[in-house]
Amino acid sequence: MKTVIRTFFKTLRLVIGPLLLLGERLARPTGLVRSPAAQGEVDRQCSSMALYQYKTCPFCIKVRQEMRRLSLRIEQRDAQPPGENREALVTGGGQAKVPCLKITDQAGHSQWLYESGEIIDYLRQRFLNAAQAS
Repeated sequence: MKTVIRTFFKTLRLVIGPLLLLGERLARPTGLVRSPAAQGEVDRQCSSMALYQYKTCPFCIKVRQEMRRLSLRIEQRDAQPPGENREALVTGGGQAKVPCLKITDQAGHSQWLYESGEIIDYLRQRFLNAAQAS
């Protein structure tokens, strides 16, 4: 029975996944425009972050769309297949759950932020409010 359920959901992902990716591409938001200096500072800050995600996860798509809206160049790591990224997610964050934003401070300490809503709130507070204050 377990095999049947796994096969069903795997087939469902294979059918719906491309549709979700097409929807993401068609609904691509316009990015926030900053001065070159301001965008450079944002890019520098984003270099200490990584988004662990699955390509076709609806919650991951939601976070990626917000990253585009805020013009954030955050490294995206696919944690779906077994391997280095998935292992880093489980070891560092404690769960194989996506989306997960890894935020590393200047001292090298990492914070693992789960839940798409919390990630979006964090990104908006850190990058949108700063852009509006400029």
